[in-house]
Amino acid sequence: MASTRHCRDVILSRLQAAEGYIAPVSSFTSPRMTSFLVSLAVLLCSSSLLSQSRPEARHIPSGPYRIAGTIVNAKTGDPIARARVTIEDVKNRRKSESVVTSDNGRFEFHVNAGKFALQGSKRGYITSGYEQHDQYWTAIVTGAGLDTENLVFRLPPAAVLAGKVLDETGEPVRNARIGIYREDRFSGVSRIGMLRTAQTDDQGQYEATPLPAGTYFVSVTAQPWYAVHHVSASDDLPSMVDRSLDATYPLTYYGDVTESEDATPIPVRGGDRLEADIHLSPVPALHLTFQVPDDGRNGINTPVLEKPAFDGMERAESYDIERVSPGVYEMTGVAAGRYVVRMPDSPGQLKEPAEVDLTSGQELEVSGGNSTGKVTATVQVAGDPGLPAGLQLVLRNAKGRMAGRAEADATTGEFVFNDVPSGRYVVLAASPNKAYSVIRIGSADGVVSGHTLDVPAGASQTVSLSLAGGSAAIEGFAKRGNKPAAGAMIVLVPTDPEANQELFRRDQSDLDGSFSLQDVIPGAYTVIAIHDGWDLDWAKPAVLAAYLKYGQTIVIPSQSRGSVPLPKPVELVEK
Repeated sequence: MASTRHCRDVILSRLQAAEGYIAPVSSFTSPRMTSFLVSLAVLLCSSSLLSQSRPEARHIPSGPYRIAGTIVNAKTGDPIARARVTIEDVKNRRKSESVVTSDNGRFEFHVNAGKFALQGSKRGYITSGYEQHDQYWTAIVTGAGLDTENLVFRLPPAAVLAGKVLDETGEPVRNARIGIYREDRFSGVSRIGMLRTAQTDDQGQYEATPLPAGTYFVSVTAQPWYAVHHVSASDDLPSMVDRSLDATYPLTYYGDVTESEDATPIPVRGGDRLEADIHLSPVPALHLTFQVPDDGRNGINTPVLEKPAFDGMERAESYDIERVSPGVYEMTGVAAGRYVVRMPDSPGQLKEPAEVDLTSGQELEVSGGNSTGKVTATVQVAGDPGLPAGLQLVLRNAKGRMAGRAEADATTGEFVFNDVPSGRYVVLAASPNKAYSVIRIGSADGVVSGHTLDVPAGASQTVSLSLAGGSAAIEGFAKRGNKPAAGAMIVLVPTDPEANQELFRRDQSDLDGSFSLQDVIPGAYTVIAIHDGWDLDWAKPAVLAAYLKYGQTIVIPSQSRGSVPLPKPVELVEK
């Protein structure tokens, strides 16, 4: 169903692969989003929506059609009393109305012919749209000979994930930082990323709620309360202090392991309350030295340590740095293990990241590693003499993570990426109001079609980008046999999907089987409809192969605008 969710989807479908991220807790208008990309989507969408200064909602006029049904607990099937159900006109979001369900969970609206979005909410449940999956849901269509009077609205109950963090003696660990990760396929492939954080109380307890159903992982970052991190070269530590107190807790995951690939998954169903206790074991703290030339300023550029964590990174936060001698510093309080280390290069700059197994007494070499590069980009948009408002560019590396983000300089109009590690990047573009794709990159070495950019180590380069905007909307219907297929996952698959992830579009078919794929970039595509395909790795070519042969091909010419209808319905394919 096309709605304000398309603003989020346009940006997310183009940028979400830029780094591991986790799906938001579903919400009708404002999902919780925790990774950069999701935050970017909220930022851009919010600026777009706020700029419209939506006036107070107007009630939907009463009409001859009835939208009615029962809102039930999605886990138990029991009716939910006193839940709030809101209806909005899809074509005019200012027209809305709300009712509170009766003791038997019933709700009812009287409307004219049209297409309407339903939202359900109640304390203890996840606020959701009708038949919602990810940020998509099914709109109710009246005046089309469809049964809209016996709807079953399944509202998912919120889950609770709680537990204790205990030290080596079984005592509670206070003020430990808890990381809650969740697996999802929002970007078309399985990814695990941070959903939210929490903190233990004085009893070592934590709680994360409300949570939708899914597969979760939990991490803990903490320091022993008794830890004393002395400097190796110092004789100032009183002899009465036991050197065994120079200890730390490694980053630990549920399952009491220290590497994310060994973490125990926690399957969570709606309405569950699960306990996940984690036990910490101290290890000797590392002592790492590094040298930084004195630049005559107050403060120094220090190394940055990160640990690989699922499909992202967690920054090592619990360490101390002390000056040992002029230009020589020691880092203490870090556990031995595998880290990604970035050393200082110049003021405000870091060298390229390097993966290192750290052991005590190791010296971090400032001279090692390549200097990062700088990319300055100018942008031209086909058919648009100026830059779109709010346009942002992102560099995505080979691992699907974001390596840089830039906005246009207010004076020069240029987009500048500083501190870029060498490598090959996909250049992505998005604005709050429209999707864009990079179709050509020009540089001093010539013009390259496509959207990949090679950044040499330590180089400064200037490139020009040509963008194409998505101004077309593919309108169509999904069917199962001769009947409308409601609730199907609709996927717009570009040619060479592996190299063009930002061109994918998705939607969920409405009650009459209709769907709308918004902001489509000119090019050749195949439209497929999959029944209950939300847990598929739907962007992987090997997975798509089973469905593409049942799809419908379509070509969107350059400068296409407005609606482009599919010539015939798309047949629903079972997962």
